[in-house]
Amino acid sequence: MREVQTKVAQAADKLGLHANVPTLTLTMLAEVGRLADEVLAATSGGRRPFRPTESWEQRLADVVFTTVNLADQTGVDLTSAVDGAIARHEANAKPVDDLPGW
Repeated sequence: MREVQTKVAQAADKLGLHANVPTLTLTMLAEVGRLADEVLAATSGGRRPFRPTESWEQRLADVVFTTVNLADQTGVDLTSAVDGAIARHEANAKPVDDLPGW
């Protein structure tokens, strides 16, 4: 994760893509919206099963890039943050055997 965070920070520096926190947060939301539009289009509004489209990878990468850029601009070490998120999910998870239908 540190490698990705370093790459994004370097690219943002080189391309002048740093912005303030409100702007990056709104940009991230816009990118998530574009990703959601991709799902809606690929599924005909939810009427068909989802299959990744040609632009799915690009849209998903745009969400990640903006999220990582936001983390960098706010001093968040994503490796540590993701480790903490995993620990929280593990602490709250039910064993798969306890889920209905398993």
